[in-house]
Amino acid sequence: MKLHTKIAIGLVGGAVVGGGANALFPEAAWVDFVSDNIMFPVGQVFLRMLFMTVVPIVFTSIALGVAGIGDMKTLGRLGGRTMGYFALSTLIAATIGLTLVNTIRPGGGLEPETRDELMAQFSSQGEGLAAGGPPDFGVSTFVNIVPRNPVAAAADMDMLALIFFSLIFGAALTMIPAEKAKPVIEVLDGIGDAIIKIIDMAMGLAPYGVFGLIFVITSQFGWSILGSLSMYVVVVILGLLIHATVGISALVKIFARMSPVEFWKAVTAPIITAFSTSSSMATLPTSISTAEKELDVQPKVAGFVLPLGATMNMNGTSLFEGVTVLFLAQVFGVDLNMGQQIVVVVLAVLTAIGAAGVPGGSLPLMMLVMATVGVPPEGIAIVLGVDRILDMSRTTLNVCGDISASVYIDRIDREMEGLPPREGGHAPSVGAQ
Repeated sequence: MKLHTKIAIGLVGGAVVGGGANALFPEAAWVDFVSDNIMFPVGQVFLRMLFMTVVPIVFTSIALGVAGIGDMKTLGRLGGRTMGYFALSTLIAATIGLTLVNTIRPGGGLEPETRDELMAQFSSQGEGLAAGGPPDFGVSTFVNIVPRNPVAAAADMDMLALIFFSLIFGAALTMIPAEKAKPVIEVLDGIGDAIIKIIDMAMGLAPYGVFGLIFVITSQFGWSILGSLSMYVVVVILGLLIHATVGISALVKIFARMSPVEFWKAVTAPIITAFSTSSSMATLPTSISTAEKELDVQPKVAGFVLPLGATMNMNGTSLFEGVTVLFLAQVFGVDLNMGQQIVVVVLAVLTAIGAAGVPGGSLPLMMLVMATVGVPPEGIAIVLGVDRILDMSRTTLNVCGDISASVYIDRIDREMEGLPPREGGHAPSVGAQ
């Protein structure tokens, strides 16, 4: 049985067992004990094993990718196309969300009593998000991309700063004599191979870790809260599905010149990993492996595009932010005109870039967008109960958008280098046993 099949079984099993425990034994002490002392630790060990590989794999893959591209002029062209693709894909996603939320108006049907009940139930979590205030987003954000100390940036998981240093380091390798760069590249290549083996070990725990992660969520909240916010959940998930089946599929067909069916068949493992971990960063190792093995993307391209995408290409996050801000505006009776809604879309695209690729990383930035257009930031408490399931869904779209970008950039690089077009991956599926 392939590993992604085992992970899918763990995902469904955790949801069924956790939801059943919540429904049959509400507020039972033993359910909390199992969740806190067995399921949560298992899930966290799995996540931590993935997270501990993120810094070394981002550094080695980007540095090697840039060094492999070699020519700074080529790097500039590929980098420009990568960022252009990210911007186009994210803008399409945000526009889809804006259109749906204005058409269906999910916030108009939420009763004031339900709103007040949800606010009371999750206000403590909302206050926790707001405790430090929404993060600054302006000129300082771009200045801080340049780290004073790259080691401190890595320790703090400041991914934009780490990526900047990795890009500069890789570029520097192309500027020194080849005989001096070669041993450094060999060391980085060896580190990268060792990290891949660690990831293989971590993925062996995935079915159990995923079971534990999903059990914790469903045993705590069950599925009843979905009823209160059903239309909001439907709009977000519908928007994500439309962008996946229409938006990303069209981009893959037009820009990558690849069959969307072939693409979606190849990305099964990253989809399951992203959905179960709610983290673009935790899914990054699987994404790189899948792009290289299943989609025949050159390692230098996968190593360059995918770490950038895991930090900067947040299709699903921008759609989610736009829908949520307009939904809460409808709930609180804040009438946003078209100009203000365009501001929401632009801010959703920009703040999605700054969102951490970890579970719930977009919520503090979304409060900033809400405050900008006059929607009470504390209203975030209304949607916190269903955020995890939506986080899992939007992370999945984020990851798929990243991989689609790598296929497109790989095609461009092959054309620029005069290489034959990709033939499709023929290696075993990621995690196959």
